[in-house]
Amino acid sequence: MPLPLDVPRPEYPRPQFVREAWLNLNGRWQFETDRGDSGLERGLRDRDLTGEIVVPFCPESELSGIGDTDFMEAVWYRREVTVPEEWSGSDVLLHFGAVDHDATVWVNGTEVARHRGGFTPFTADLRGVAAPGENAVIVVRARDSRHGPQARGKQATWYANTHCHYTRTTGIWQTVWLEPVPAAARLKRPRITPDLGSGSFHVDLPVTGNLPGHRVRAVLSDRHGEVVSASARADLDLCPKLVLTVPEDRLRTWSPADPHLYDLRLQLLDAEGGVVDEATSYAGLRSVAVHGKRVLLNGAPVFQRLVLDQGYYPDGLMTAPTDADLVRDIELGLRAGFNGARLHQKVFEERYLYHADRLGYLVWGEFGDWGCETGVRDDNQRPDASYVAQWLEALERDHSHPSIIGWCPLNETYQHLHDRITQLDDVTRAMFLATKQADPSRPVIDASGYAHRVPETDVYDSHCYEQDPEAFARTMAGLAEDRPYVNTGPDGRTWSVPYRGQPYFCSEFGGIWWDAAAAATAAGDETGTSWGYGERPRTAEEFVARFTGLVDVLLDDPDMFGYCYTQLTDVFQERNGVYGFDRGEKFDTAVLRRVQQRPAACETTG
Repeated sequence: MPLPLDVPRPEYPRPQFVREAWLNLNGRWQFETDRGDSGLERGLRDRDLTGEIVVPFCPESELSGIGDTDFMEAVWYRREVTVPEEWSGSDVLLHFGAVDHDATVWVNGTEVARHRGGFTPFTADLRGVAAPGENAVIVVRARDSRHGPQARGKQATWYANTHCHYTRTTGIWQTVWLEPVPAAARLKRPRITPDLGSGSFHVDLPVTGNLPGHRVRAVLSDRHGEVVSASARADLDLCPKLVLTVPEDRLRTWSPADPHLYDLRLQLLDAEGGVVDEATSYAGLRSVAVHGKRVLLNGAPVFQRLVLDQGYYPDGLMTAPTDADLVRDIELGLRAGFNGARLHQKVFEERYLYHADRLGYLVWGEFGDWGCETGVRDDNQRPDASYVAQWLEALERDHSHPSIIGWCPLNETYQHLHDRITQLDDVTRAMFLATKQADPSRPVIDASGYAHRVPETDVYDSHCYEQDPEAFARTMAGLAEDRPYVNTGPDGRTWSVPYRGQPYFCSEFGGIWWDAAAAATAAGDETGTSWGYGERPRTAEEFVARFTGLVDVLLDDPDMFGYCYTQLTDVFQERNGVYGFDRGEKFDTAVLRRVQQRPAACETTG
């Protein structure tokens, strides 16, 4: 198929830490599949490759120009680029937004980076390898075996799309780019934490080195101009800390009703006050708190009407074809009456979070943890240390986004709770504690649905796909007496530690099967081309009636702080979306919006 000539995904990939100079490396790269992972021995690192690919789209996708959905143990990329001469005097960083799964990068024959994990970014410093004005031959090998435990999310380990597993993503699937940075010392990514109680922002502004007389400075602005600034010495601490206290007459909170963002300018200054390094960012002033069974936003209950979003696209797979497609998905959720999303089994690209920030869309950040099954009885899931490392990278990247109102490191881990501490117990606790250490400002759920293993988890939940509203109401009724529905094994054995009165929500429900083309036929099976939960409605009106009944149960429960409906769009054979896989409307979304937008009991009771 023909390859596009323009640069795909041309927008700046890191919107909360923007430097003016950069070079987008998306577009045509040399490419070769290495099905036996023997390419290094066969010399692929040191020669031209036989094919072409359009980066940042994975080779399984149509937009890559390849569309090969067979298994690939490894793939290779090669591109030669001239580092801009006007960057003279700077060091050069080579950034990868995400490469699935294990990546090794060589530049001009020198290994400059290794990284494990298909969802998180990494960077190679090209000092001593490729300077401004010089050519850089970039070679990337990505290994992505289907064998053994690995954080894959929803990627299938068998050939075909089946059940709720989808076409794999191998290799580069987010933007690749170059950036010049000061050689002696520079700013690192800031960590911006709102503190609504004091009307302040806490800004951690790490630097790469401490030089005599250096200072850091931050300037907060709104549409009327500068609001407040602060500075601190940068010659004593590797991570100088600043507090920006907003005057009362300029204080404006961030919320779904008013997603106000302040502009933020960050600077590293030398002893004479000259600018050594500078970047721009933004920040939203809001709070997230827990009070009894409620989760509060800015001190008030805001019922979380969430939708499950898996972030797949027919032609790009895990990569949105354009930046506008990211915006459209948020707007589709809002149009149907949702005020946020659970970003499911995938660390979404950062520009999605930027649009959620500016559009006032509440999101839960989640890791793509599926893929650690072993088949060993009662010790059947064994996530390893790489899970913790990758999750910490995601937390570091996304900490400062105000739209994120909770963290979910694991999803539907399932293992019987018995008298031995298992690897799943250790890693679940490690990921929970790592999250709380990295970000104590947000609630954390140890695992969404199924196996809650951490007694002090901030939030407790369940997944329930009961389709009859009356039976669903009976299932959910115990929350008032602190006996909420808890997922158990198929044999009734316990998966979770007991509920301890935390805020509770049904974080997956609905999933109503609707395939208009097959609505008049007999029920199909889930290994075919169409499936969803429960008996398929025969008419759109029947769908709306069932949707309304299920939603009403949760809206009417004063102890329920939110819900998450499955799901925003169909995904391949999974036909339970509010919209089609092509984002086309399946229903009158105005009706779904009216069903959801009435006040929830938790928002109206004392």
